[in-house]
Amino acid sequence: MASRVLWKGAISFGLVHIPVALHSATSESGVDFDWLDKRSMDPVGYKRINKRTGKEITKENIVKGVEYEDGQYVVLSEEEIKSAYPKTTQTIEIESFVPNTDIPFVYLERPYYVAPINKGQKVYALLRDTLLKTQRVGIARVIIQTKQHLAVLVPSG
Repeated sequence: MASRVLWKGAISFGLVHIPVALHSATSESGVDFDWLDKRSMDPVGYKRINKRTGKEITKENIVKGVEYEDGQYVVLSEEEIKSAYPKTTQTIEIESFVPNTDIPFVYLERPYYVAPINKGQKVYALLRDTLLKTQRVGIARVIIQTKQHLAVLVPSG
């Protein structure tokens, strides 16, 4: 089964721009249980309940806040929340190339595959083959969803 594309963008360094798609290198399997009304087998949804009063509240009356002291909150607007996230660039920006022996792979959190898309196959293959031949890896930054990650591009093939 083909893996699902998680992200589309480009590997970028200097004037080089290689269109790629990001795929998860691992898969998780498990059962996703739904809540059901046992009498009718209808799905049961979540209600928005005020934890202090126990009363249901509407979506319009919900704001987002961060607790800074017990029971004390700072309320943030949607614009303030958006401005706190890094700006998405859709690029895997290679900062440097280092010997592959310089990176202790025990610290890597989650493996992904990148694959060329559109007309990026030749340039992608050139980068991969050069990294393999020189025994180097690319140290890069990438924003996935709303988080910036430090990444290591390890050639394979």
